[in-house]
Amino acid sequence: MADGGPDRQNARSSAAQGHYRALESLYESAAVNDKFRSKLEIVGEGRSRVIFQVTPEDYHAAGAAHGTIYFKMLDDAAFYAANTLATDRFLLTTGFNLHFTKPVREGEVVAEGRWISGRRRVFVAESRLVDAEGEEIGRGTGTFMRSRIALSSLPGYSG
Repeated sequence: MADGGPDRQNARSSAAQGHYRALESLYESAAVNDKFRSKLEIVGEGRSRVIFQVTPEDYHAAGAAHGTIYFKMLDDAAFYAANTLATDRFLLTTGFNLHFTKPVREGEVVAEGRWISGRRRVFVAESRLVDAEGEEIGRGTGTFMRSRIALSSLPGYSG
């Protein structure tokens, strides 16, 4: 068989699952996430979900979530979707475009990330925010570059 057969496929699948769980652990270990109620789920190659709880502590003066929380949610989802394909290096965000479509107030928001292109040095991924009613409230596209930082060197990455 050209793909190495079922045993090789199982080994690849097991390695991928280990990488996904290690990325989730890395997310959880990041100090910045102590400021945000959120949880990362890697749902497959090139796909992630980050579930956030938006609270009044995230509001700007007009009583809705500040743009920084939109960026955090969109960047995290796109970043981790892309980093599922980079199993050796930590990626860095080099650019990100945001589009706000609806203000968000208190409640659960899900950021869905999806890898678009790139596998070597530069990766492109998109993400969207969905509120508790299932309505899209924001969208973003990010560019991520492979860094010199080995994932295995990061204390939170338990791969």
